[in-house]
Amino acid sequence: MSSAAAEGPFYVMDSTSDADVDPLRPPYTPFFGIIGASSAMIFSALGASYGTAKSGTGIASMSVARPDLIMKSIIPVVMAGIIAIYGLVVAALISNDIKSAANGYTLFRSFVHMGAGFSVGLSGLAAGLAIGMVGDSGVRGTAQQPKLFVGMILILIFAEVLGLYGLIVALILSTKTG
Repeated sequence: MSSAAAEGPFYVMDSTSDADVDPLRPPYTPFFGIIGASSAMIFSALGASYGTAKSGTGIASMSVARPDLIMKSIIPVVMAGIIAIYGLVVAALISNDIKSAANGYTLFRSFVHMGAGFSVGLSGLAAGLAIGMVGDSGVRGTAQQPKLFVGMILILIFAEVLGLYGLIVALILSTKTG
């Protein structure tokens, strides 16, 4: 065991404590898993919020001229919201698996969790940006030419699948054991 002397809010550890630390399980190991869970939620929520806001402004603009198309134009907002759910699922899975280093949480596992969080988070951010741009232009275009609706939906699906790819990679990563 290491001996630590308390000096105010700081703890000074002597040089013999290094022998007690397992190089595969240093005390800071859970930090990387927490970064993964946080980034999964933060980046996917950023993408979802941008997609919702950008599509929402297009819907508001379009609804002045064509209020009958409001409910039909909500689709991009719903698809943007789904992106945040992907991040929430991965963040919950990662958070459930984080333990202290003393309880067997390894550096490998924490780095895998960090990679899973970045995978779903950053792909969710990219998907949200794409959904927002397509949703804004698509609902405005559909108000002027209703035949554009199917094309807008197809492009939205391709944008949404970017987030789904990140979710799949994150789920595969989070099940890896070292």
